[in-house]
Amino acid sequence: MTKSSGTILDGDSRPQRGEAQEGPSTKSSGTILDGDSRPDERGAGTESHSTATPTARIDAAAERVGRFRWVICALLFAATALNYVDRQIIGILEPMLAHKFHWTETDYSNVVFSFQLAYAIGYLIFGKLIDRIGARVGYALAVAIWTVAHVAHAWASSLTDFIVARFAIGLGESGNFPAGLKAVAEWFPKRERALATGIFNAGTNIGAIVTPLIVPVITLSLGWQAAFLITGSFTLIWLVVWLAVYRPPRQHKRLGTAELALIESDPPDPAVASIPWRKLLAVRETWAYALGKFLIDPVWWMWLFWLPDFLVKRHHLDLKTFGPPLVVIYVISDVGSIAGGWMSSRLLRAGCSLNTARKSAMLLCAVLVLPVFGVAYVDSLWGAVAIVGLAAAAHQGFSCNLFTLPSDVFPRRAVGTLIGIGGTAGAIGGMLIAKYAGFVLDRLGTFKPLFAYAGCAYLLALLVVHLLSPRLAPARVE
Repeated sequence: MTKSSGTILDGDSRPQRGEAQEGPSTKSSGTILDGDSRPDERGAGTESHSTATPTARIDAAAERVGRFRWVICALLFAATALNYVDRQIIGILEPMLAHKFHWTETDYSNVVFSFQLAYAIGYLIFGKLIDRIGARVGYALAVAIWTVAHVAHAWASSLTDFIVARFAIGLGESGNFPAGLKAVAEWFPKRERALATGIFNAGTNIGAIVTPLIVPVITLSLGWQAAFLITGSFTLIWLVVWLAVYRPPRQHKRLGTAELALIESDPPDPAVASIPWRKLLAVRETWAYALGKFLIDPVWWMWLFWLPDFLVKRHHLDLKTFGPPLVVIYVISDVGSIAGGWMSSRLLRAGCSLNTARKSAMLLCAVLVLPVFGVAYVDSLWGAVAIVGLAAAAHQGFSCNLFTLPSDVFPRRAVGTLIGIGGTAGAIGGMLIAKYAGFVLDRLGTFKPLFAYAGCAYLLALLVVHLLSPRLAPARVE
């Protein structure tokens, strides 16, 4: 056994990607040898390293290895924030657009429904596509589609135009999470995935915070069309940076050998070319994830698309005044996203099983949502903000742990497809809540039934996950 930490040698003894330049600065965490001289894209040569290196040594080595994987996480965070700026702008502008174009609640629900329909279709397409073409090209394609669609809103002049534009942006934005979670599975070991997922998922809240701050200013100064044009330009910058920076770990020149060894410290996946949908749909773990998403995603869509409307109608705010309450709600939810991922990762490091760590965090989040049952009865604006903020934070904490389920129990090559299946299920739930919201608000004029669903969705989702996957054991899809 050599002393060079995590050095990866091929059959002709030439270090890959210049690992030898790491030199003596990286000391003995184990050598990874590949029997056929060509380590595969999933790190198949790392099994001897992961079995020979105790968990405690990997944790200690993590303090000495590089942290370039967190640069990747930062890019995912930025893309997700931009995704939510482009997604939420329709909810911020809805009171103005409804007045300008004479929309009813049902008209607006049809605009949201078209987005959700495309999102459901796109999730299936991108989930499978990203497993085939990889996160780098797949993410770039998704961003390009949603940016063009987002900018096209500026030329909409009728309800039909908005429905078509929202359908197109839904197709593009559906690629964000399949690509992002695929990248997390490529760049992070299991012990760090919930935290990394929580951090990049927190971009949803940053986008939701930024949108009510900048969109009203742009709209009141330059008009609602300018809001779409200016915000749409930000993703072009991100796209250039992504294409310049992102590569799979084994192809990245800036990644040191010690950090690569940490990334590949989990046992390698079985050598399978592809896992078809019929096999994935035949196992209970797929349905645990998909039904969990079906139950909780509609609540988040409700906050995103109807929360400004609730503040306008229940607390008499407008485009100039509902920004600060929305910012506070999404700042609170941002904390929940990171805290939920941190909690399960902390429990894992403390010796808890994967099953206990993930489900304990999800149970706590599900309980914290319960006060939202009564938010429609609260007369105080800031009291309502506190309750909704707590519910949104709990959603994010619950969601980031649910998001890790595909990479926890399925081979890496199936992660994108599983995310696609779950995203489609969540989008179908979003379609149903959109139609239901339009019906309830037009016929009853109250948000109370919507908040009642939000209060019970998470306990129900956790029950479904536990019944279908009681131990979060690896799914038998081979």
